[in-house]
Amino acid sequence: MLRLQTPLAERYTAALPDDLAGRIGAAKAALGERLFVLGHHYQRDEIIRWADARGDSYRLSVLAQQRPQAEYIVFCGVHFMAESADILTADHQTVILPDLNAGCSMADMADIDEVEEAWEALSGIVDLDRVVPITYMNSSAAIKSFVGRHEGAVCTSTNARAVLEWALGGESETRSGGRGDQVLFFPDQHLGRNTGLAMGYGLDDMRVWDPRRDLGGLTEQECKQSTFLLWRGHCSIHQRFRPEHVEAFRAEHPEGIVVVHPECPHETVVLADQVGSTDYIIRALADAPAGSTIAVGTEVHLTNRLAHEHPDKTVVSLDPIVCPCSTMNRIDEPHLAWVLEELVEGRVVNPIRVDADTAEWARVALQRMLEIT
Repeated sequence: MLRLQTPLAERYTAALPDDLAGRIGAAKAALGERLFVLGHHYQRDEIIRWADARGDSYRLSVLAQQRPQAEYIVFCGVHFMAESADILTADHQTVILPDLNAGCSMADMADIDEVEEAWEALSGIVDLDRVVPITYMNSSAAIKSFVGRHEGAVCTSTNARAVLEWALGGESETRSGGRGDQVLFFPDQHLGRNTGLAMGYGLDDMRVWDPRRDLGGLTEQECKQSTFLLWRGHCSIHQRFRPEHVEAFRAEHPEGIVVVHPECPHETVVLADQVGSTDYIIRALADAPAGSTIAVGTEVHLTNRLAHEHPDKTVVSLDPIVCPCSTMNRIDEPHLAWVLEELVEGRVVNPIRVDADTAEWARVALQRMLEIT
């Protein structure tokens, strides 16, 4: 998705760190409770230091919703996160993204036009009344709205299993009680696959839907027989973690612990000691015994922060060639200083606004998630 960010003036791009820090601090003080700055876990430390709250995307959106006195929500994250915050917050609150180019490659892999084309293609082959669309939180407002319109739900990496069991049924032999016989899961194929396998389904129950191919690259029979139609999407960071990284770590640290995110490929997940969401990873490191050596399969800024916060443990990235999330990295102190100083002057820049109809149906999908979990 193309987004155009206004180039910053030299007074921001050429400013020294101490100058930027002073200006950000002064702007925050001037705005007071009218401002609420959110920092996603994957942000660099220079941004996290200014966050009034830090967490994953959904938790931060809820916290913004619970802060009605804040007129301005500055979301230091990526575009879909700011959209979710706008969907959940009140009309008098404005959500701002410091850099409009801070997108998410995974979220952009599920384009609304392609999703609607897939739904139309499936309509001629399967009973759509028995297909439940499920979207990961890491998706655009338009995708969340699509899911809401078509009786589906949003999920997070924490509650994906609960949502999929709601869609397909529980762990009984017949798996009765679900809303349908199939799920169309997007945009991350790995979270869908890892969760489905944990529920007891097999790889034969799953097919990958490639939106760039006719009928997703599948035969009609494959479409009919698959319980999971997994959108061909992935996180560019988590897909980097490979089995050979686990093997190399274990060779050097036989007693070491491997903790990875479920957005990692299945062949990596099966070799890990623990698998879970960002919050799960944070708790896992806190609970690990002192002296532990832990390899973490998630974004490197969080991994480095956890290493700093747990000096009694050795915490390393599972991927030795560490690669930060490049879109998250677009949020920096010059952009943060710019949006805050503009607010002090009474000017709102980079507002993120979801149209009323899209927001209404996206809220329906989010509310279903809350009712399920």
